[in-house]
Amino acid sequence: MALKLYDTLTRTKRDFEPIDPLNVRMYVCGPTVYDFAHIGNARPVIVFDVLFRLLRHLYGESHVTYVRNITDVDDKINARAAERGIDIRTLTEETYKNFKDDVKALGCLEPTVEPRATEHIAEMKALIEKLVASGHAYVEQDNVLFSVPSMPDYGALSKRPLDEMIAGARVDVAPYKRDPQDFVLWKPSKPGEPAWPSPAGIGTPGRPGWHIECSAMSWKHLGETFDIHGGGIDLVFPHHENEIAQSCCAFQTKAMANYWMHNGFLQVEGEKMSKSLGNFITIREVLKDWPGEVVRLNMLRTHYRQPIDWTVKGLEESWKTLASWTAAPEFVAVRAAFAPAVEEALCDDLNTPQMIAALHGLHHKGDFPALAASLRALGFTRRPESRRHVDNEKVGALIAARLSARKAKNFAESDRIRDELAAMGVTLKDGKDPVTGEPVTAWEIAP
Repeated sequence: MALKLYDTLTRTKRDFEPIDPLNVRMYVCGPTVYDFAHIGNARPVIVFDVLFRLLRHLYGESHVTYVRNITDVDDKINARAAERGIDIRTLTEETYKNFKDDVKALGCLEPTVEPRATEHIAEMKALIEKLVASGHAYVEQDNVLFSVPSMPDYGALSKRPLDEMIAGARVDVAPYKRDPQDFVLWKPSKPGEPAWPSPAGIGTPGRPGWHIECSAMSWKHLGETFDIHGGGIDLVFPHHENEIAQSCCAFQTKAMANYWMHNGFLQVEGEKMSKSLGNFITIREVLKDWPGEVVRLNMLRTHYRQPIDWTVKGLEESWKTLASWTAAPEFVAVRAAFAPAVEEALCDDLNTPQMIAALHGLHHKGDFPALAASLRALGFTRRPESRRHVDNEKVGALIAARLSARKAKNFAESDRIRDELAAMGVTLKDGKDPVTGEPVTAWEIAP
């Protein structure tokens, strides 16, 4: 089945043609390990895990290389370590472990390679020296900067006008820049910051800029040009734009990656997630209240390129759906395999809403083996367990309202309340009071 992927560079959905079908290569920007990852960070992790699984299905598990990096040298890391009064390595090790635990709970496979920036300083310095030697970078006041005007087609990925790129670039304004768009490849370290011997003949110890890290790690593990580069839409400019500039100019290639894929933004209950609004949620916090399988399904209900609204209602619906799908005995007795309709949906640029419709179709037809096999192939290997804290007063009020609805023979409302309670992880058992004969309902949290 032909795989089609939307390419941000060309703004078209294209047939996927790997450079080498025996070694399909994908790079995805990973976390900066200074704190718990937020729920928005979970979106690319889950989306590209699904693509990784699909590529392994289409080309064979041993023929796909998936690289997701770890940024462990960064201004945010330095600031957080100083704030907590701990060693930088202690902070990054702790945060990296937390991230690994969180994404495992979300049902994600480990990437083939998970490189750390601090272990690729030699590759970064080699790239920088190539750029300086070819005239695409220059040294000024112990900094090495990339010369944006040296690359005529800079901006092809984001397609921003020149004035927007200058205004929107997340770089420091500095008098030693030859052009406002020029960005840092290497900079001197301040006292107490990580430092390495600098490239390009600079005597002062320093550290790499953010953008050069990904160019170096992708080159090391995937080569000068590879198949797919992914990440969040917020990385298109300047991060991915700058990666292209560095890599293409260093290696004199036309492309760094042949397909650029980006997932849309995530908002919470209709608002942009931010600490100032009090709706900033980490993956760890979500997992305290919701099974990882439910979080995974909820993330896939929206197509990856569209914005997603993260709501409690959506999580409740996802929990109910997944509990229904995995209720059949076949769920624990099948091998992972994509049903044709599920594979067809995924091959259409990871059309996960269509995929979910296909799963509903299998459930409706009673094809439980195919449903179970597809769920396992998608990373759903367990029945969701409710780990949420139930509000006893709310449950009591809903049960009372349901009893009233049953007495009034309003069975539609009674069923609606039962479904709402089920989504909360509450199982009901109807009966009669042995003394009065009145209807009563017992309840428990579903196992």
